[in-house]
Formats: sequence, C-alpha cells, structure tokens
Amino acid sequence: MRIGQGYDAHRFEKGKALVLGGVGIPHDEGLQAHSDGDVLIHALCDALLGAAGLGDIGRHFPDSDQAYADIDSRILLRQVVERLHAAGWRISNADLTAVAQRPKLAPHIDNMRETLATDLRVDQQQVNIKATTTEGMGFTGRGEGIAAHAVVLLTERPVE
Repeated sequence: MRIGQGYDAHRFEKGKALVLGGVGIPHDEGLQAHSDGDVLIHALCDALLGAAGLGDIGRHFPDSDQAYADIDSRILLRQVVERLHAAGWRISNADLTAVAQRPKLAPHIDNMRETLATDLRVDQQQVNIKATTTEGMGFTGRGEGIAAHAVVLLTERPVE
C-alpha cells in the first residue's frame, strides 16, 4: 500500500469560469491558473502521483508548456490514472477537502464525487469530498481564492 497527499491553491480571477472537482460552479469569479484552475483535481493528481512515487503534477504537465494552457483538468487526471495503472497501482480511496469561504460548495459535492469517481475508474463510495471555510482567516477566509487538500491510498494492481 502507498499513501499520498496533495495540496493546491489558486486566487480568484474575474472573467473565468469556476470549476472544482470537474464540475462548473456558478460564481462571479474563476481561479487564476495556466489550466482551468481546478484546485481539487490538482491536489488529487499530486496525491496520486506522490503515492506512486511518480513526482508531481508540474513535472508531468508543466505550466511552461502551451499544450496545457486552459486545459480541462479532468484530462490531466485521466492521464495520471493511466500512468498509475501502467506502474501497477490501483486506487483504493481518495479523501478530498476544498477550503473556500465562498461560494457554498455543499450543493455540488455529490456531482463532484460522481465526476471524479468516473475519471478515477472507481466506485463513487471510494471518493469522499468535504468542504470547509476558515471562519474568515487567511487568504481563503478573506475570499481571495480556494485551496484543496487530498489524501489517497493506492494498492498494488493485480496482474491481468
């Protein structure tokens, strides 16, 4: 078994769509990033890659490469899953936390779980997502952006 953890944070930017966990969230700002800025998926990719000993998201999808400009982070996640499977790993579970003062994320969590489970090729029960605020403290509490944490457990993939 291998455990990995990931973290990502981005500041808000006017004129961009907000995407978290592969789901569009109605909000007046999106997240500033080279890709679509999906901090939940970015943290998840880092956790998966770290658990497998495969580096991090920046190593595989550098922001200096225009091929990844404005890319849908779900594409990156599916590529990470392919790399994990090729390296002999399978995903046992993923536990994710979004940290945002705004917008309210609870109404979107079930949709995010379903979306991420599809991309991870696991049952929805293997993906847990929580949302929290920081009670007004720090950059997320001031409403400057959103952060995300991810923890995953990988197990060896049976030989097929």
